[in-house]
Amino acid sequence: MHRPFQHSQTPALSVRPVIVCFSHLRWDLVFQRPQHIMTRLASQFDVTYWEEPRFDAACDSPRLDRSSVEGGVTRLVPVLPEGLDGAAIDRALGALLEAEVAGHRGPLVFWYYTPMMLAFSAAMQPDFTVYDCMDELANFAFAPADIAQREASLMARADLVLCGGRSLYEARRSRHPNVHCYPSGVDIAHFARDAATTAEPEDQAALPRPRLGFYGVIDERMDLALLAELAALRPDWAFVMIGPVVKISPDDLPRAANIHWLGGRDYAQLPDYAVHWDVALMPFALNASTRYISPTKTPEYMASGLPVVSTPIADVVATYGTLGSIRIAADARGFVSACEALLSADSRTSAAWRAEAETCLADKSWDGTVARIARQLQDGLVARQVARISSARAVNRARHYDVLVVGAGFAGAVMAERIAAGSGKSVLVIDKRDHIAGNAYDHHDDAGILVHKYGPHIFHTNSRDILDYLSRFTGWRPYEHRVLAAVDDRLVPMPINRTTLNALYGLNLETEKDAAAYLQSVAIDVGEVRNSRDTVVSQVGEDLYAKFFEGYTRKQWGVDPRELDKSVAARVPARTNTDDRYFTDVHQCMPDNGYTKMFMGMLNHPQIDVLTGQGYDDLPETISWDHLVWTGPIDEYFHHRLGRLPYRSLRFEHETLEQEQAQPVATVNYPDYDVPFTRITEFKHLTGQQAEVTSIMREYPADEGDPYYPVPNAAAQDMYRRYAALARDCPDVTFVGRLATYRYYNMDQIVGQALATWRRLDARWRLDALSTLGVVAAE
Repeated sequence: MHRPFQHSQTPALSVRPVIVCFSHLRWDLVFQRPQHIMTRLASQFDVTYWEEPRFDAACDSPRLDRSSVEGGVTRLVPVLPEGLDGAAIDRALGALLEAEVAGHRGPLVFWYYTPMMLAFSAAMQPDFTVYDCMDELANFAFAPADIAQREASLMARADLVLCGGRSLYEARRSRHPNVHCYPSGVDIAHFARDAATTAEPEDQAALPRPRLGFYGVIDERMDLALLAELAALRPDWAFVMIGPVVKISPDDLPRAANIHWLGGRDYAQLPDYAVHWDVALMPFALNASTRYISPTKTPEYMASGLPVVSTPIADVVATYGTLGSIRIAADARGFVSACEALLSADSRTSAAWRAEAETCLADKSWDGTVARIARQLQDGLVARQVARISSARAVNRARHYDVLVVGAGFAGAVMAERIAAGSGKSVLVIDKRDHIAGNAYDHHDDAGILVHKYGPHIFHTNSRDILDYLSRFTGWRPYEHRVLAAVDDRLVPMPINRTTLNALYGLNLETEKDAAAYLQSVAIDVGEVRNSRDTVVSQVGEDLYAKFFEGYTRKQWGVDPRELDKSVAARVPARTNTDDRYFTDVHQCMPDNGYTKMFMGMLNHPQIDVLTGQGYDDLPETISWDHLVWTGPIDEYFHHRLGRLPYRSLRFEHETLEQEQAQPVATVNYPDYDVPFTRITEFKHLTGQQAEVTSIMREYPADEGDPYYPVPNAAAQDMYRRYAALARDCPDVTFVGRLATYRYYNMDQIVGQALATWRRLDARWRLDALSTLGVVAAE
């Protein structure tokens, strides 16, 4: 049986994946986004670059012209006989594509830069589909009339959509569930040249100064009238224009003694020209074809040390418009004025511009951008393989399982692994979400930071057995969680400790005895502790209760702390020492490659099939099972016949910040009731990653949404006890996990509960098997 992963510390794709990149751009044009991305992805993928067909009167039958280009990429140019109609072209290209991918063993990725190539490739079934949208192609000259409809079809098929600029992203973000903004980057080392040591190309060396230059494809996006007017206004300036002329006639180019059309140049040569310019120009027309562009050359010019003057292209203005070396002008006179100001800058100002540009480009390298894309692609491809391969296995095998496990979180994954590996039974795991790992699911965001989608999950336990069990599926990195609380305009340790008391009240408590005496002096004698408020004020008094607990608890639970069970506040006691760790367990660590990879290892067993995006109520009738493991809400299993158990939910707001670090610890609590969120988590503290940006998440408690926290009050517990009585009458159903037992468990507690539940279930099955054997022997 085919297994989705090799069993290893870090489950990964077993064979090198294959990317077929479909592009409307010839590889030998000036290096653009596809070339930058594909040459870098070629270190991890086998990449072929499929171009638009070339028609040849001498061609007898369709063929692929194959060549190797930069970075180990294979360039494929289909060559077709002349005279074929559209349908015949698509059939010929489809046959060539099918023959090309037939010899590849690895997972197959189709990567599209144009939706037009979907016409001949749609019949193929790749493992993953990427649409990298770098332009609004429908707005270009000679665009096919149906390109918008074709793009909609491609968006519907794509697993991942990338956008090459902010404007493109904003126009598409609501049209796909997995769309990300990856603006064009820059190869800083390639463009950072020293004019004093860089030989100037011969065709430019004799041109007068100042020189104002442009390189790139020269097409309908260029404002040729603006260029002509600039040349007329300043005949003493030399305008250097480098690039192939595409989709417009060379006869339309403005001709003047000071406009120098040098033609196309190789990407490797561009810095040799640019370093000897005085100003870089981006004289783009303001028309439909430039509405959504995010020019790659902006950061390239900056890396060359050049000031830039551009027409008001939206993404240029939004991303670079505030920089001193970038000027925006809407007409020829504005261009002249901006260029004059840049040309007159003194050496000190120019040095400041270069330093500013260096800071701006620090997080915009192509290497960093493609590394983030590659991680996202690898993660998505592995996850997709789980779903697709498991679905295929389920379709191709008998539809009867020994056990159905509902839920792929901690409880479900541990039960499935033990039932398959320990009891030898076949297991189908389903989850209504589109991923495994439940609330512990983590993934790399657009900035490449490993983030926890559903709130921070910090692993800690006193059980060596539980740690050893999970260590079968992951390595670990040491991590001790620390939390600060924003109180009285300062950040102080939480849980309350001696440092907290000294900082808030200007005390000088030096020993645990001192701190204990202070807490005893402010504690309130409440008599019998009946609720959450009583628990706190009986330990730390009214002021600390008000500062740390009252507002936070009201936000978290939506009720006054007096209405909550006393156990709610018992989870975070006050301390008399200076230990600022949030947890004091013996073992505190994080999975070294994240929780999702750990779950992949758990579910990597030939007896386990996994279906994500699959709810229990809509399972096909052809699937059957002998025993059910239910990890969802217990009231949901019984169709809420006794009423709905109350839960509190959460809403998460993720954000990437353009700074290396946002806060001194992973989590900062905000107890003030007037602050709408309860805490902010910065994930780099948890993962140990190093990056020039950081990703944070704010948590907002909510009444509606996914169930997270059982509400700890008497009425809810009474309803649960009645549901538990119903559950005891279901011998072929096992209820396990937070939601199924209506208890708030830490992760290690869920693992422990699942392991203990499996042992009881396995013992029962073994006893049943022995009984069956006894009956058979007697007969």
